[in-house]
Formats: sequence, C-alpha cells, structure tokens
Amino acid sequence: QVQLVESGGGLVQAGGSLRLSCAASGGTFSSYTMGWFRQAPGKEREFVAAISRSGGNTVYADSVKGRFTISRDNAKKTHYLQMNSLKPEDTAVYYCAAGPRVYGTGQYSRGDLYDYWGQGTQVTVSS
Repeated sequence: QVQLVESGGGLVQAGGSLRLSCAASGGTFSSYTMGWFRQAPGKEREFVAAISRSGGNTVYADSVKGRFTISRDNAKKTHYLQMNSLKPEDTAVYYCAAGPRVYGTGQYSRGDLYDYWGQGTQVTVSS
C-alpha cells in the first residue's frame, strides 16, 4: 500500500512562493506517474501538474503554466511543486497523487486514473 504525505503549505502574500513536497512510502515510487491536484472551497478538484516516471515529461494546467514547476527525486521517493508568483485564485487544498495506471501525457490530468492520494495541504494566498 502506498502512502503519500504532503507538506509545505501555508499562508503567503500574492506574488510570493511556496514549495510543496510529497513523500511516498510503500510501493515502487519510480513506477508511478506523480501528480498534483487542488480543490478550492465550493469548486471541483482540478488538475495542476504531473510528471512522468523518469521525470522527463511534465504537463501543467494552463492556469499555472510558467509559474509552477513540478519535479521528482526517485531516490528520495519525493516529488515537489514549486509555486511562484502566487495569486489569490491559487488558494486551495493541494493534493498529491500517485498513478501506477497513468501512461502517456494525455492521461496526466485524469484524476480518476490516480490510485493513491495524500491528505492534502492548505495553500492560502492573500491579496
């Protein structure tokens, strides 16, 4: 069984930065596509970014492209989301997810294909 634990959330002013981390235990981390999703109050969960098993391919939601960077360290079984130029509309609970069934960049944004989820970390951006 894979367990995912996010950290790094918090309160930041608009224009600031945060780095989220997601540490995995159990399973084979290097065999999973890893993703980040978020859910704001009253809204549906949405895709943020995902990274391939090797780290060679990444996909971003249009709303975060150019501001957020996803990366992974397979040796540490951890992946990251560097968030720069944060906006109030980025306020949400951020979830990391592991997708052993996710193949190809065309599937990265499909939350239904990710089998394992973290508990979430709150990111609040003040204006």
